[in-house]
This record gives sequence, C-alpha cells and structure tokens, in this order.
Amino acid sequence: MESNTKIIVWNKVALLQFQKAISFIKEKSPQNAEKVKNVLIALIERLSIHPENFPPDKYKQNNDGNYRAFEKYHFRISYYVTAHEIRILRIRHTKRKPLNY
Repeated sequence: MESNTKIIVWNKVALLQFQKAISFIKEKSPQNAEKVKNVLIALIERLSIHPENFPPDKYKQNNDGNYRAFEKYHFRISYYVTAHEIRILRIRHTKRKPLNY
C-alpha cells in the first residue's frame, strides 16, 4: 500500500443500496449485473489513490469539498474524504429525485 493511499470504508446503507441495485439488474441480465458491479467497484477502489478525481457533491449542503460524487451507469456514488479514509455514503439511481443532505 502506498503511503498516500486511503482505505475505503462502506457505510452499511450504501452497501445495502449497492447490493440491491446489483440484484435488480441481475433479475433481467446477470451479465450486465456483473459488468456494472465490476466497473463500479473498480472506480471506487481507484478513489483510494485519487479521491479528488471527481468533483465536489453538488447536492451536499455546506460542502467544504470533502463530500464528492460521481456517476456511472446511471448510478450516483457519493463519498466523503478524510485524511485516512474514503467513506462511501450512498449509491442512488440517477433517475430518482436527488436528495440534499
């Protein structure tokens, strides 16, 4: 592990949201579910080295820049950056009404 690498920590709610989304896709297409899962996990793992690759979360109120988000395959992944970790906060489908938090 590199010295500037941060650990990835999933909130329980985010993990459940991710599992539910993959299960929903799997009902119609197991191949697509596996593809989406692998790509999203790879992007999340890359955050440990480059958490600033994605812009600050526009839906976070009073965001100091540590709350960030990205979208892929119609999913929006929100995360929080600290000195030692990246915390995955939520995973939502982009067709859903955005939540301010």
